[in-house]
Amino acid sequence: MTRVVIIGGGPGGYESALVAAQLGAEVVVVDSDGLGGSAVLTDCVPSKTLIATAELMTDLATAPELGIGLVDHTAPASQVEVDLARVNARVLRLAAEQSSDIGRRLEREGVRVVRGRGHLDGPERVVVTGADGETETIEADAVLVATGAAPRTLPTAEPDGERILTWEQVYDLTETPEKLIVVGSGVTGAEFASAYMALGIEVVLVSSRDRVLPGEDADAAEVLEQVLTRRGMAVMNKSRMESVTREGDVVTVRLTDGRSVSGSHCLLALGSIPNTAGLGLESAGIAVDEGGFVKVDRVSRTTARGVYAAGDCTGVLMLASVAAMQGRIAMWHFLGDAVAPLDLKKVSSNVFTAPEIATVGWSQQAVDAGEIVAEAVRLPLAGNPRAKMQGVRDGFVKLFCRPGTGIVVGGVVVGPRASELIHPISIAVAESLTADQLANAFTVYPSNSGSVAEAARRLHHPKV
Repeated sequence: MTRVVIIGGGPGGYESALVAAQLGAEVVVVDSDGLGGSAVLTDCVPSKTLIATAELMTDLATAPELGIGLVDHTAPASQVEVDLARVNARVLRLAAEQSSDIGRRLEREGVRVVRGRGHLDGPERVVVTGADGETETIEADAVLVATGAAPRTLPTAEPDGERILTWEQVYDLTETPEKLIVVGSGVTGAEFASAYMALGIEVVLVSSRDRVLPGEDADAAEVLEQVLTRRGMAVMNKSRMESVTREGDVVTVRLTDGRSVSGSHCLLALGSIPNTAGLGLESAGIAVDEGGFVKVDRVSRTTARGVYAAGDCTGVLMLASVAAMQGRIAMWHFLGDAVAPLDLKKVSSNVFTAPEIATVGWSQQAVDAGEIVAEAVRLPLAGNPRAKMQGVRDGFVKLFCRPGTGIVVGGVVVGPRASELIHPISIAVAESLTADQLANAFTVYPSNSGSVAEAARRLHHPKV
């Protein structure tokens, strides 16, 4: 029987294990930090659980417009308080439950899970060191490296786990911060800043770039920044952090231009570094780039025969969905099943801020740079009847299609539950549907998804 050994129990690891087991391989998963990895235990599941609470607070803030208020009509909705200790306890409980669910699923499929830290001893052998120091050597026909990544820190901004925090440490908070400084305006920083502000916390967002979410659609980022500042967030653009220090209960972020900002807590969102040190990659013939990320091709192969890699340790696109797909593709490829190479132009992603920002396919930046010729239409959600009923004024639907053929090649949705609204556009991109085909599919009236069809109708060109 073919033996597959997987180092890492996150989405890239456990999803690949399920595929390999389905295809008849003998599968061993070496897991050191808990099944589900950071996606389940310290990142996606916890942060989105926290954001679910924040979404409720956002809805409460707009409730008076919809005719809903407190029994004491003189009291503002802002008097609703958040018990952060209870919120975090729920976050950690749900994460642990999800991890346990994954473990039970792997057990049902006959996957063996070995607890400990694994490293390669050549391309066909994995050595596992348990917590007790005992080692086990496992021979493998194929190895998948799926060890993920960890929060990046700097010598001048070391987290202490109490008031200077990484995004993995925020769930240990039992007291509500009086003033939170978030350093970093990428996806992670923007999501936490948006969530904590919705929970009633004063937030300052420090961004070294000229706007929040510099890697996202510029129109979408502009809408989000307008909403955040309108709701009371202080956004400090073009402000590069030099150091973060703590004196007692006060945390001070000093900037390279000499300014400083102080608060009760600081959240560092400075990017990620791959968990590839000490894995024996070099001795196994596996190439890494200058940042330490494992180099892979579109079917997840490394430079060593029989060794694959998936997930954040590859730096391809740091999404749980991409990690899982990389892992599946690796096993389909190695075990001889039908497989298509990873196509990043069909990946849908979402920024879980309020409003959410969802994207798929080619971007406005690529169109503007001439990388692809495409027509675009942008339709504000404010004109949508369902959005009006819900009190939604911010957001839009944007579609890109090829001139001539009308094939949909990309899209952006900004608004509540954009992560759900992007799906029809994602299907259109994946299946090369035309704008007319997208427009002619029935939508419910009234619905926010009706704006997707309406945007597609505006891309229609009459036949001559």
